[in-house]
Amino acid sequence: MVVVPKEKPVMQNLNMYYIDLRKLIEHFQGEIGSGGIFFKSSNAEGVIFFDKDEYLNGYFRDKDNDILGYEAIDRFMEEESEYNFSIDVYRIPQEEVYFWSSLPSADKIYKDLSTEFTDLEGLIKKMGSEKLTGFIDISIGNGDEGGLIFMSNGEIIGGSFSWGKEESLPFKRNLEILINKSKDSGGVFQVSKIPLKKNQVSDKPLKTGTGFSINVIRMLEEFLGIFETLFASKQDKQVDFNKALRKKFVENAEKYTFLDPFAAEFEYANRTISFTGETEEKDLVNGVVESVVELAEEFSLLPELKNYLSSWIKKYEARLSDLGIRI
Repeated sequence: MVVVPKEKPVMQNLNMYYIDLRKLIEHFQGEIGSGGIFFKSSNAEGVIFFDKDEYLNGYFRDKDNDILGYEAIDRFMEEESEYNFSIDVYRIPQEEVYFWSSLPSADKIYKDLSTEFTDLEGLIKKMGSEKLTGFIDISIGNGDEGGLIFMSNGEIIGGSFSWGKEESLPFKRNLEILINKSKDSGGVFQVSKIPLKKNQVSDKPLKTGTGFSINVIRMLEEFLGIFETLFASKQDKQVDFNKALRKKFVENAEKYTFLDPFAAEFEYANRTISFTGETEEKDLVNGVVESVVELAEEFSLLPELKNYLSSWIKKYEARLSDLGIRI
């Protein structure tokens, strides 16, 4: 399914006929960092999610096809004149875009719930008790206003609101506004669940030179990128992220020899990992994760980091479980 942010797009109603899609995404990767390109026509719809460095997931649907993953992205890239797509571009914060990229696989489990029979606050509590991983889509009154509430294992991890995410308002206040608006004006709710078997973006069947699946390298790049974003937003600019990270790697090099900067086996720069060493996937992930957690603790960022990572953890839940990694 296609789930569209409630906020206003940064650009809308572009005609795909006149657009070089690759250049458009490349532009917005630099302009807004992370987001979604949403496609709509009378006969088809879809989305491509991206962050600063890569495409994260895609979804394409018409009367004959329902395609998820990189095949869907290729479908849009190859699109010529069959559909006259209108394109809207939305900025999605990096800490949320990985969760957004899993939404196309969601299935509706409760449809058209009305405030005549249930209230939003009670519905949220019910979904919490059911350990929902998915979202609640709220339409207020005649549909001019609304919101999305994202949940992971029953915990609220974020949302989207038609009045925007005002920086002066904390998330809890926006949630209160949404609940009150549903009480005052009435509303209709849709609840969707992300199935465990579908909640990861499918990977291209590629291997790195080290033999690791491309997914593990990408997973760690996203992990480090999320921490780098948080670190940069909280620390004085005189504190250099790369120097702090390298120092931590040096401290842990005795346990994880591939982290030794002088060996130059593991390098992270410009949100990209280069790895030429030999080690088990579990050791690679553990070495990076342990180093980041320790660094986050030293800078009093660990509670915030865990919040930032909630959608990343859900995206790679199965892989992390296979590796025995817990954060």
